[in-house]
Order: sequence, then structure tokens, then C-alpha cells
Amino acid sequence: MTRTVNNDSETDRRLVLLVGLVVFTAAVAILLSLHFLRRVGAPTTHDLATAATVTFLVAVGATVNVRVRIRATTHGISWTEVAAIIGLAVAPVPWVILATGLGVGIARAIVRVTPIKLAFGVAKDTVTAAAGGLVLLLAGWSWPMTGPLHRAVPTLVAAYLVLVVLDEALTFPVIALATRTQIRALFTEHYDLRIASAIARFLVIVCTLLILNHNPSFLIVVPPLVLSLHLAYSSRVRSRAERDAWQRLARTTDALNVVDLDKVLTTAVTQAAELFSADEVEIALREGDRTVRGAAGALTYDGPAERTSEVDGSVIEVRLEGHDRSVDLGVLRLRFRGPVQLSEREQYTLRTFASALCTAVRNAQAYAELARVAEEHAYAATHDALTGLANRRQLLEQGGEQLDARRADGITALVLVDLNHFKEVNDTLGHAAGDRVLTQVADRLCGAAQTGDLVARLGGDEFAVLLRGLPAPAVAAHRAEALLAALHEPLDLDGMRISVEASGGIAVAPTSGGMPELLRRADVAMYQAKRAGQRISTYAPTRDTGDLGRLTLGGELPRAVADQEFTVNFQPIVDLGTGEVTGAEALARWRHPVHGLIDPLRFLEAVERSGLLPAFAEAILDQALIAAGSWRKAGFDLPVAVNVSPRSLLDARFPGSVLARLRAHDLPPDRLVLELTETLTLSQLDVVDRVLSRLRDEGVRLALDDFGTGYSSLSLLSRIPVHELKIDRSFVMAMEGSAEAAVIRSTLDLGRSLGLVVVAEGVESEPQRRTLWDLGCAAGQGHLFGRPVSAGSLLSTLRRGFDRRPGALAPPLHDVGAVVRLPAGRRQAGRGRGERLPHLPA
Repeated sequence: MTRTVNNDSETDRRLVLLVGLVVFTAAVAILLSLHFLRRVGAPTTHDLATAATVTFLVAVGATVNVRVRIRATTHGISWTEVAAIIGLAVAPVPWVILATGLGVGIARAIVRVTPIKLAFGVAKDTVTAAAGGLVLLLAGWSWPMTGPLHRAVPTLVAAYLVLVVLDEALTFPVIALATRTQIRALFTEHYDLRIASAIARFLVIVCTLLILNHNPSFLIVVPPLVLSLHLAYSSRVRSRAERDAWQRLARTTDALNVVDLDKVLTTAVTQAAELFSADEVEIALREGDRTVRGAAGALTYDGPAERTSEVDGSVIEVRLEGHDRSVDLGVLRLRFRGPVQLSEREQYTLRTFASALCTAVRNAQAYAELARVAEEHAYAATHDALTGLANRRQLLEQGGEQLDARRADGITALVLVDLNHFKEVNDTLGHAAGDRVLTQVADRLCGAAQTGDLVARLGGDEFAVLLRGLPAPAVAAHRAEALLAALHEPLDLDGMRISVEASGGIAVAPTSGGMPELLRRADVAMYQAKRAGQRISTYAPTRDTGDLGRLTLGGELPRAVADQEFTVNFQPIVDLGTGEVTGAEALARWRHPVHGLIDPLRFLEAVERSGLLPAFAEAILDQALIAAGSWRKAGFDLPVAVNVSPRSLLDARFPGSVLARLRAHDLPPDRLVLELTETLTLSQLDVVDRVLSRLRDEGVRLALDDFGTGYSSLSLLSRIPVHELKIDRSFVMAMEGSAEAAVIRSTLDLGRSLGLVVVAEGVESEPQRRTLWDLGCAAGQGHLFGRPVSAGSLLSTLRRGFDRRPGALAPPLHDVGAVVRLPAGRRQAGRGRGERLPHLPA
């Protein structure tokens, strides 16, 4: 506040100095004029009449002005220079200087301005008249005009420009200091109207002088002419001001259309200060007892209402109550350093602005409340209400993301902690005491956990800690020991010492099954610890009686098939060279209503033993063919690959069922690829030969899956009429080893020699893709190109494409049309060095 007072004092001092300088200059001009008149002798009647006329004209010009309010000060733009130039042209300069000062003084005294305004007005116009007269004297001006008009006009232009420019040069700095506004804004405001008005006034001056030069008695027509021009100019200024005000109001109300309350208040304060030319704008909100103040530059205060404003003067207040006046949000105040009376138009603008501000504040408050409620709901949906820990949902979500990302930053493990005999605490001390025990247990587990661990309460007395980034599986046991050790010390419950015993189960993230399987294994390990009387137990597959659950799942298979709980996801197969999708593999999933997503490894064997294999196979095949048909209609004619159980190939009705499904979905047979596993034994080949031969003869394509992992790969190839070979992902993942690279190279050479397409599984990085391409592999699938997704999601991905190429999922490894050459060391006999690699059919 002290700084503001000092700034105001400095501004007032500079204003007084500037006005004093103008008054001193005017006093010098008046003294020189009196001295000159005393030397020429007593004035004649003509001189007095001329002086009286000039005084009258100056008084009229000073009275008839355009009034403009800036902050708390109202300023008038007068026509004094017209009367001054006319007087200087027809009368002696000393008389005109004195008459100008006298006329302005009379006009200002009539309207009763403050003494400093009276002194400045008289002095400023006296100085400008003296400057204009000096220009005429130096130019040798004489009256009446004896020469042609074009010789007199330059002198008049020079005198008029000096007078007008000097008038603005003296006026605008004083206004800027008095109103605390920028002088640049004053010079640029309405500059076009000021220039047009100056030209019009100069034309009036020239016409008046021509009339007077012809007949001095016509001087009487000058005041009406000046008045007419003044009225026209005033109308233009008023129209321009109203138009600008409405435009500023529209821009301001538009700027209020934001949902952040702080931005609404900042915009309202700063924009309203400019809109109403106020020294300060204040918004006082009832909700939260908040007051915001500021000026055109920025906010100066934002806080409680008890702090008073530093602007002392008049206040114009309007309530923030909207159109219907059904709410009362607060008050909008305009503060001025002096007395101000708003015009009717400004009052209407203020009411309109207050209404828009009320709407904006209500919208922002409503949005903030909605955001707060949404945040509370989101927090409640993922956190335990009692302890504030993550709940089961958040544990499954974050754990699932961790496992799906397959990060290379370490091993993921889960520790499940269950309190022993907790029911006795509730039964003996009550549920309130039990809740306090759970809260303290949660605090201790959080204290023992490390950064990056996720501590969750699954319900009741069961807690879980997700361990991420472990360097080795054995570290999980040490971390679990530390967690349970934190519960070893007794808990303090209202002065009572209570010991808490807990059992823990540890499970390391499995290769399949995701977070539900990890949670199941940790639960199995925890109950193993309870049964064995141990504090901690680590999951061991050999002791997992939970695998007996497969028998239970087998009993639910008929219902699952009937309720269509089996779904299919699709993983794209991509041309390694171009990055374009050339097919997709169908992968079956069981979405169990209780156990969630169940991995095929847990139910396929049960399906094969249940007698439901034909119905299951038909359901999966139907979904795969429906997906292929939808892609084809969308312009992506892609074959779909479906895994076939060896038991299906032993069914003589299988080929007929497959061909019937193809006809039902109106798909060509070559749009279906049946993938066979190497687990077929040689004794079964005699039985399946007829089945596979019929399918191949009808146009269905066959592929040998997981090639290279079985003991009978070459034997199978010699008997089964396949079209494709699929390299198992284990070889691709370990491709840097010489043995694995040799297997891949030999498989590719074998495929080329037999004219088979070779597809690499498990491609997860660009280096793997490049190496496979260099080795001569044409196609691949893996996480690099896409994870298994639904048919609709895959179609959306195909439409979106890669780099504006629909149907592509990766950038090409070579330019379009470029010839891909095999390395010299791996050329086959009978194949040229520039031969293209085979592609999957599209």
C-alpha cells in the first residue's frame, strides 16, 4: 500500500509540474503581448471590436466541445483552434493571444471546472495561439489577403498544424498523468476521426477567411457553421464509441465462456476495467467469501473480503443475480478515483456484463462441482474406503497393465497378506476396533513397501502388495519377509497392546493368465502357508491343487458354449517388407462370468475331453469367418487362420462342417487357413490324410504351426500337404544365438525349396523384423505389429493404417517397387539373385 501511495504522489507532482510549465509559458506570452500593445499606443475602436469578436468566437469554440470520460475524469475536445486561427489571420497577434486566454477563461468559468483545469485550459490555448501567431509573423502574413489563394494556404496550413499538434502534445500527457493511462493509447484512440475533423476544421477556416476577405460583415455566419460541424463530429464520435463499446462487450462475454473459475474472474476484472474505463474492478463472491480486485493490467488482490481496496473514490455497484434474480452470487463493483456518473448506455452495458458474468460464474462453479464429484467417484471406485489403499479393481488394472506391457525393467510378483484370527478381534472388541486395526496394518504395510510397490486391500482382513521391477524371483521372498516383519510389533489400540499374526503367499507373474492368474497363485500360496503353519509360502505348481479347477471348468463347458462365452481375438499377420497386413490369426478366449478371462491352456484340454469339441470348433470358426467377411466388405480381403485340434482331424465330418460354414458366410475357401500343430503323431497321419486332402482339394489352405519344436517336423512335411510354415516364437526371441538362427535359416531354405510361405511368430522389435527380412522371411506376427484384439478393433486399425496407409501397420523396409535380393551365401539352386520372396496371399 505504501508503494501505491508513493506512486500516486509522484504522479501528482509530475502533473503539477507539467501544468505549471504550461502556465508559465502562457504567462510569458501574455506579458509580451501586453508589452507590445503598450508600445503601439491606445487601442482604437476597431481594435477593441475585433478583440471582442475574437473573444466571443473563442468562447463559443471552447464551450461547444465533444466530451469524453477517461477513468473518473471527463475531458472536452473543443474547436478553439478554429477561432484562434481565424483571429490570428484577421487581427494583430497580441490581441488574439489575449482574446484567446480571455475567451477560454470565460467558457471554463461558465461550466465551473476545477482551478487546475481552468488554469491549464487557459494556459494551453494561450500557448497554442501564441505558437500559431508566431508562425504567421515569421511567414510575413498580412490581412486582407492581396495575393492568390494558393500562396496563402501553405502559411495557414503551417500555422494550423503547429497549433493542432502543440494542442495534442500538451493535452494528452496531462490527461495520461491525471487518469493513470498510457499516453500511447490516447494518441491512437479515434485518430482517424481526429484527422478527418482537423481537415474539416481547416476547410472551415479557409472558407471563413475567404468570406471575410470579401466582406467582413459575413463573420456572423461562422458560429453556426462551426456548430454544425461540431454536431456532425460529435455524432460520429458517439457512434464510434458505442460501436466500440458493444464490440468490447461481445469480446468480453465471449472470453468469459470458460469452465475455470479463476480464469473467469481474471478475465472479468481485467476486461471490465477497460470496458468501463474504471480505475479498479472488484468482484466479491458470497461462496467462499472470496474477493478479486484488479485493473486493466492484471489482478492486484485475490483473497478474503476483509482487506479493503486502495482506490478511494466513487463506487458503482451491481449485483450478480442473473436475469431471473433467483440467485445471489455476489457483487461487481467499479471503483473510480473521482466522481463518475455512467451514461444510460454504460449502465445498460454494465447490467448486461454483470448478467453474463453471473452465468459464467455459475457455469464454472457447476463444472468445478461436477469435476470434484467425478474425482471423488473415480477415487472411490479404485480405493478402499476404510484405509485409503488401492482396492481389488485398481490392483487388477495396474497389475494387468504391468503384465501386458511386458516391461524389461524386472520381474513382477504379488504378495498376499491375510490376518490370522482377525474375526476374534471383531467379536471381542467390536467392529470399530477392528477397523482401527486394519487401518494401522495398512499404514505399516505402506511404510514397509518400497517406491513403485502398490499396496491394496482386497476386502476384509486381506491385503496385497504388488512388487515391480524385481531383479530376481528370490528377491520377492525377502521383500515379503520385510512386509510381514512390519506387523510383528504389537498394535496400540486405546492403550491396549494387540499382537497381529499374518500369513503371506508369494507368486511370481506367470507367462500366461495375466493378473487374475497371478492373484490366484498368490492366494493358493497363502493358504498353503496357513495349512502348513508357516508365515510365508511361495507358489509351487506341483502343490497347486487349484489345477483341479479345470475339472470344475469342464463341468461348465456346456453352459459356456450355449451362452456364447467363448470369444475370438485376432492378431494381424504382416508382410515384413512392406508392413502391410496380409492375414490374421484367430485366438480363442473364454470370458467366464466369475473367473474372468481364462487362458486357452486351461480349458482346451477339457473341451477336447468333454465331447463338445465339434460345437466349440464350429462356434470359433463361425466368429472367425464372420470377421473375415466384415473385413472383406470393408475392402480388406484378408485370410483368417484358425487353430485346429488334432481330435477334430480324426472326425470324418469335420471337412463337411468347415465347407458348410464357408458357404454359409459366402467366403472363398482360400480365405481360410487351418493351422495344424506338430503334436500329431505318425500313427495318426493315416487317419487325417483323407480329412486334410479333402480340405486342400476344396481350396482351404493349411499351415503347420510351431514348426521346429517337435521331433517329427520333416516327417510331417513329407506327409501333410501344407501351404505355410510358422516358425515358433521361441526361435525368434532367441534369434541372436547361433543354433536358433541356424534353425530359422534352414526353415526358410526348406520353405523356399518346397514353395511354402514362412511366417515368423513372436516378432516384437524392429531389429528382429530386419534380421528376419534379411534372412529371407516374408511374413511375421507379433506385438511389434499388434496384439490380439477384437474383429472390430482390428478393422478400425486397418482403416487408420500406418502413416496414412490403410491396411499397413509398419513402415516399409524398402521403397515401393524395389527389388529385394537374397544374400549371396543363401541362394538356392535354380533361383536368381534378384528373386522376390513369397508373400502371403491377400
